[in-house]
Amino acid sequence: MEDAEENSMFETSHVLGALLASSPLLARAWDRCAAATAMGAASSGFLHSGGDVDGGTVYVAFSGVQAALSVAGAAGVASGADVFAPVELRGDAAGARVFPQLAAAEPDAGAGDGDSVAVQALALRCFVKLCGSPEFQMLLNQIKGKEVVFTGHSFGGAIAALAALHYLCISSSSPASAPVPPVLCVTFGSPLLGNEALSRAILRERWGGSFCHVVSQHDVVPRLLFCPLDAVPVRIIVGMQLQQRLGCTRHACAVSVRVTESEQEALRQLIQAHIRSVAMEQKLAAPETRGGSPYRPFGTYVLCSLDGAACVDSLTAAVQMLYATFAARCVPGSVTSLEAAHSCYGDLVLKMPQQLLFKRRPNTIDAPVMVFNSNYDAGISLALEASGIHREATEGTTARHWLKASKRAGRSPSMNCAGLAMRLGKITPSRAQIEWYKASFDADMGYYDAFKLQRSTKKFHHANMCRHKLAQFWDGVLSMLDNSQLPHDFHRRAKWVNAARFYQLLVEPLDIADYHRNNLHRTRGSYISHGRERRYELFDKWWKERDALAGMGDASTTANRLRSKYAGLTQDPCFWARVEEARELTERAKVEHDVASLAMKLGSLREFERYSGELVESKEVSIDVLAPQSSYTLWVVEWKELKLKDEIRTALLFQI
Repeated sequence: MEDAEENSMFETSHVLGALLASSPLLARAWDRCAAATAMGAASSGFLHSGGDVDGGTVYVAFSGVQAALSVAGAAGVASGADVFAPVELRGDAAGARVFPQLAAAEPDAGAGDGDSVAVQALALRCFVKLCGSPEFQMLLNQIKGKEVVFTGHSFGGAIAALAALHYLCISSSSPASAPVPPVLCVTFGSPLLGNEALSRAILRERWGGSFCHVVSQHDVVPRLLFCPLDAVPVRIIVGMQLQQRLGCTRHACAVSVRVTESEQEALRQLIQAHIRSVAMEQKLAAPETRGGSPYRPFGTYVLCSLDGAACVDSLTAAVQMLYATFAARCVPGSVTSLEAAHSCYGDLVLKMPQQLLFKRRPNTIDAPVMVFNSNYDAGISLALEASGIHREATEGTTARHWLKASKRAGRSPSMNCAGLAMRLGKITPSRAQIEWYKASFDADMGYYDAFKLQRSTKKFHHANMCRHKLAQFWDGVLSMLDNSQLPHDFHRRAKWVNAARFYQLLVEPLDIADYHRNNLHRTRGSYISHGRERRYELFDKWWKERDALAGMGDASTTANRLRSKYAGLTQDPCFWARVEEARELTERAKVEHDVASLAMKLGSLREFERYSGELVESKEVSIDVLAPQSSYTLWVVEWKELKLKDEIRTALLFQI
């Protein structure tokens, strides 16, 4: 069975890597990185170029020289535990202000730890300082609404990633009046930036596809922070960064850091030992309990060599391949010194497209012909070769096993989406049962009140069971989305946005009824602010984004569309929660003696009367809202009595 499944699979890591390597994106991004690094301390820390020559795309490159200088100029700094210490955004005022969504992200207890989002101290300090500058704020205004590529090399890559996260935060928190333009962050040899909580938060926000980390086979910097922080040799790493500005061009720098061969080998062995211990762990949670580093990767990793490139976007696979490519023995002609391995990206982006053309030539008569059992097996071999792991390498067997394991652990997002569509069809009968339940009470009290009062016990239990089945399905959808198992644009696809909206309008009234039947509004508070499930809030966001996109085509279409009959489902999913609040407020107003307090309550009730009246007049409510015994109909009667009572009291006061 496993063999049959494997024969039907395809390994696309090398295909995506070849596509990226053959595009001009990497070369253009590196050119900007080289220019920003060459400017060094004389610049504001970043360099941007207009998009006229790049198809409208704006490139913003960040230099890491100033970050290195801040470390080199600090007296007494000898330990990586000081320079690269993780800083929790929630507890840092500046970090929480710059990254509000990430700072507010709740720790995921189910993932094995309770850590909140934390990022590298050096990168955070440099970016916060940069973010407060007038030049950077002016840049944000200039790039608003444009396609942007943030990029950087080494420390500059970590700052570029923070800049991209900040841009995504401010773009997603702005009113949904227009879709956010594509944002991409391309880093070259960048050190790890944050802990696993950051990786999970980025997945939950569906930002993972915006980050592309290019890593050469023997570069120590992207792998450095897998080591215990107090063992990180700050002098060597800072020195490598400062050397870049002396000769940073598209070709490798000729300047080498003053580090002995024994120090270089010791650093390689240190990194290899610690990254191996992480790679061998299939579950990467709670690294601190093993005495290691808290840092973990996020986004897509492009593992490149002179033989090509391979892309991996799984956290587990990224760590494992970072180890396997680093541990593979050096082939003749490959770079060996630390500085050369860290500054070789100019050569790589120049030579990889050429190498792809040579690799497509057919085998000569003297070359061995490789026979593979399936296309999938051939794809695995090509991915390993492209990342620099050749067939004779001792790490080849282990890396092959890891790639296959990561593939079996989760199908491609597109395949998952197709499977989810089949499951949606299977769950449809549960939705139909609730529709039938609704129709059976439309003429009496409506299905909201029938469910709240548990009328017709058999029907109630059946509807309640279907409600739980549907909730389980949609929570599973969001879990897959949070774990990047679905396409990045899943929440914008009309089929799923409409399906989620229909489910919400049909089922959330039952959740509201259950909430009030169990008197949770008295113990927890208002349903709208304290009782809504996360899925409903997300579905609201999807629908608003869908309306914003539709409004760009014809802003007057929705406004001028009038219904000829009542909607099948009330278009405000929280309508019944507002009705319950209005009824409770009406009861309190009846016994209120304080004039000022009574005036406030009556004002709130008049506002709800206006709002609900507009919904009814525009036929944006279902017919069950106007059922003779519905909570809304009963409130209308109670409100009329209260208004009459208030009018009589007001008239008596004027007579006095």
